[in-house]
Amino acid sequence: MNCDIHLTDKLAVYKREVDKLGLATIAPSVNDSLATFTVRDGAVVYGLGALKNVGVEAMRLITEARQDKPFATLFDFARRVDLKRIGKRPLEMLARAGAFDQLDPNRARVFEALDALVAYSAAIHEAAGSAQNSLFGTGGADIPEPRLPFRDDWLPVERLAQEHQAIGFYLSGHPLDDYMSALRKKGVETLTQVTVKAERGPCIAKLAGSVSSRQERKSAKGNRFAFIQLSDPTGLFEVTCFSDVLEASRDYLDAGSNVVLTVKAELEGETLKLLAQGITPIDAATATAGAQDLRIHLVRPEAATSLAALLANTSARTRAAITLCVTDPEGREIDIDLPGQYPVTPQIKGAIKAMQGVLAVEEI
Repeated sequence: MNCDIHLTDKLAVYKREVDKLGLATIAPSVNDSLATFTVRDGAVVYGLGALKNVGVEAMRLITEARQDKPFATLFDFARRVDLKRIGKRPLEMLARAGAFDQLDPNRARVFEALDALVAYSAAIHEAAGSAQNSLFGTGGADIPEPRLPFRDDWLPVERLAQEHQAIGFYLSGHPLDDYMSALRKKGVETLTQVTVKAERGPCIAKLAGSVSSRQERKSAKGNRFAFIQLSDPTGLFEVTCFSDVLEASRDYLDAGSNVVLTVKAELEGETLKLLAQGITPIDAATATAGAQDLRIHLVRPEAATSLAALLANTSARTRAAITLCVTDPEGREIDIDLPGQYPVTPQIKGAIKAMQGVLAVEEI
């Protein structure tokens, strides 16, 4: 992986092999990672230098400043690392990839705060340099920390898209994760399940996938067809799409779209061949799947206000019961069942997860 550290396509293949071997992967982190890939306690620690548009040498500035003392906060990071030397673009990629999650789990807030953090870091390091030449220099100790913006995190789908932009593939999750319960109700299977079925012979199956790319071609007879590259939480796959299906579904086959496909699946040697027989946008395919009751864990009271506003301003055919879980001063969890039922869809569930003060959302 270190030999191909700048080739994200190859790193994606290596990551799948790591998963098949049952090895854990520690996500990129300014407190855990080195500039290159390493192994710790049997797990692969993702190298900071493997992110897009960063550079191994720039990332060594971070690991050298960290030494054996983890960064405590974003401000501690800015004081110990000269962020001007790192550069704005690499810092953006670190934020997108979640490398600051241990310092602040709200990636959107970190991303928006980078300008202020760079300016703060520059002032600190400039003052520290001046202090070396001054008998009474304070070394920047009196420079106030900037105020970070208060905002909700990126929605899970956007969070994963930003992560994909920085890493080159999905690492911490997949855009279909919030849909899996509804997809199972509609008889949609994973790539792994379809592969097992195809080992017994050609079959018709339903698959869900997030579109990575579409390559259109023209046959000798002048008909257009396409190879669609997609992924689901269990792997990457390619679907061949002939002209009739392509013409009916082209509008929702752009990169980043989530779809449900009816496919003919068969194995040729060890290669799974998939031929599309129908493609539907995932929201349309799951609209009648019904909603699962939710239990929402709150860690800040303001989250209840944000949740109420979201539920009051959204509508959906699928509705479900919602239970709030709060912790009292003695550490006991208390469940509060909200009266009635509320609109619940995978998108709404994702929006709730991204709210400030929401610790977790579970289906019950």
